[in-house]
Amino acid sequence: MTMTPGPDTPIYVISVAAQLTGLHPQTLRTYERMGLITPGRTGGGGRRYSPRDVELLRSIADLTASGIGIEGVRRILDLEHRADALRARNEELQAELEATREALRAALADRAGRRTPERLPAIFTPTPSREIVVWRRGGAFR
Repeated sequence: MTMTPGPDTPIYVISVAAQLTGLHPQTLRTYERMGLITPGRTGGGGRRYSPRDVELLRSIADLTASGIGIEGVRRILDLEHRADALRARNEELQAELEATREALRAALADRAGRRTPERLPAIFTPTPSREIVVWRRGGAFR
């Protein structure tokens, strides 16, 4: 049974990473010095590039080949990283919101002793005590 390395497993030596990306090994070293990439290191200090590193290097090569300067590349990579982080946070918040809605549906159903409402009120107001106050036409429900 063979195990496939993960996308972050540092496996490629610099010469292989350079060949896979079409870049010179010195360019890879330069990108590392500039902080654009951080390859793994062996116990002896040798660089090891992961498949994700190779994809990043290919992206950098594509951007520079299209005429974007290295500072522009740095900014693009930073913005992509931020967008990925925001996407992940949005997914977390969506899951948290859905869990809160489910808990609220259950609480409303228990309190009312009837079927769970299909649609919940849209306005949620956090309080200092971390209660959730749901505003309804007839007033607040805690």
